[in-house]
Amino acid sequence: MMVESSSKSHKKRNKRKNKKAAVVVQGLYDTCKEVFADCGPGVVPSQENISRLSSYLEKIKPEDVGLSPSLPYFFHNNSDESPPPVTYLHIYKCPKFSIGIFCLPELAVIPLHNHPDMTVFSKILFGSMHIKSYDWVNSHQTLIPTEGERLAKVNTDAEFRAPCESSILYPETGGNMHCFTAVTSCAVLDVLGPPYSTDEDRDCTYYDAFPFSSFSRGMSEPNEKGEYVWLKAREEIPASFRLDISEYVGPKITEK
Repeated sequence: MMVESSSKSHKKRNKRKNKKAAVVVQGLYDTCKEVFADCGPGVVPSQENISRLSSYLEKIKPEDVGLSPSLPYFFHNNSDESPPPVTYLHIYKCPKFSIGIFCLPELAVIPLHNHPDMTVFSKILFGSMHIKSYDWVNSHQTLIPTEGERLAKVNTDAEFRAPCESSILYPETGGNMHCFTAVTSCAVLDVLGPPYSTDEDRDCTYYDAFPFSSFSRGMSEPNEKGEYVWLKAREEIPASFRLDISEYVGPKITEK
């Protein structure tokens, strides 16, 4: 009888837990729908809406989206020296925004890439990640045409450990081009507004970064303090980057 009672109690707790998670994930969709309702490519939500979505993301825990550090996405046994694969879990996408999760084993890397005309919210759900991000420099003598390189300034170069505030990048500021490196196994929840779209010329571009001295040709750095580099667009996705798509098994979203 005690075993039966314990089993029933466990089922009730799981039911309450699953119901709470469903409410949280549905609430994320509802919030995103309202925040990005009047937005489009290059249009940033109001500061009030940015704060609203950022605050909502702070509530979300790994278990709300069906994740735990023990899942196979977060382990690897690569015999070579290449970075382990990253797994993407797609939650939702519409023309206004998308929601998904990147799962990175330790030492996995998402190479330097951009987010054209997007506002992006990234929430580390667990683990530690190093983020290095850049913004374009749009007014300086060093913008003399070269061989496809373009001057950028480092925005962020730091390690972040959950729990921490969500990072937010904008179409022109906030580190629109960034690279993620997993210090430990980690998961990051991404909200993109609007999402990537090849049809709307909003595809993802990857970059190589070079020190300022590599192409300066005797030109001086901008007067504003900071680290400056040259970014050059790659024609293809880096060969070392492997992105696997897996099924999202957390609570489903009901469109409204």
